[in-house]
Amino acid sequence: MTTVSVTDDTFDAEVRQSTIPVVVDFWAEWCGPCKQIGPALEELSSEYDGKVKIVKVNVDENPTAPMQLGVRGIPALFMFKDGEVISNKVGAAPKAALQKWIDEAV
Repeated sequence: MTTVSVTDDTFDAEVRQSTIPVVVDFWAEWCGPCKQIGPALEELSSEYDGKVKIVKVNVDENPTAPMQLGVRGIPALFMFKDGEVISNKVGAAPKAALQKWIDEAV
């Protein structure tokens, strides 16, 4: 499974109402570190298929969700479980570190 693009309009349905944990990647096209972690998130999305959903929210096109969560820097990653934020981190990290963060959160 590849990462899913989520908008302000689909955020609740895709993230808060998900039956499995969701990693939300808040990113922007102009953000270098966001582009660095993109391939790792795609790989992790396939590896966690059916167990954890990984979605991406473009902050320039969808300002409401990041504003509600207090996102101040990107990339910002939020882990949701049962509709609630259970963990978050800001900044780029290698795939192994992202995988460890996901494993510890779920």
